[in-house]
Amino acid sequence: MFLTRRSTRLVSAEEALPGRDTPVLQHPVFHEIFGTRLDQPPAGTEVAHFGLGCFWGEEKMFWQTEGVKLTAVGYQGGHTPNPTYEEVCSGRTGHVEVVRVHFDPTMISYADLLQQFWEAHDPTQGMAQGNDVGTQYRSAIYTSNDEQAAEAARSAEVAAKAYAAAGYSKITTEIRPAPEFYYAEAYHQQYLEKNPNGYCPIHATGVTCRA
Repeated sequence: MFLTRRSTRLVSAEEALPGRDTPVLQHPVFHEIFGTRLDQPPAGTEVAHFGLGCFWGEEKMFWQTEGVKLTAVGYQGGHTPNPTYEEVCSGRTGHVEVVRVHFDPTMISYADLLQQFWEAHDPTQGMAQGNDVGTQYRSAIYTSNDEQAAEAARSAEVAAKAYAAAGYSKITTEIRPAPEFYYAEAYHQQYLEKNPNGYCPIHATGVTCRA
């Protein structure tokens, strides 16, 4: 992603930027695919949070998954309240770029989402994902309840064995109860949409496209 700082050391709470009282995303904001408000999840859904590298493409992967009813991207797992994108990219907030996934458990299980999570990135890279280097790109699963925590632990054990058998290093995925989720700026939501100029926000203007 743009503006990446290559910080691979997690900051402490004392070192973190102070942030602000006001969220960077002011609701109501509507999901451009589902047509529903980001802060009003559909009835009967459960929520999951995944950090697996740059959130631009990963959100699209999840919203295209059958049984997922709403997605959003944001920041989680750090110290700075209501951080901006630039602050997260500086490595001075401790946050991870994450995708919030609201899913219908009668259509897709949390275990299925975990399988998708493991297959969509390399969880052995530590504070990086591919060419994206920084603490904001670390692999993370933030669980919403005890059942998710148990399922995540089981899936991590299976994944660790699979990666070891394939000759990879140990998985570095952070698994813990979900800390506060801060919505990312509007132009990051539902970011990837191909057009003649490259990949651009599908509902924002004046933002540079990328090939």
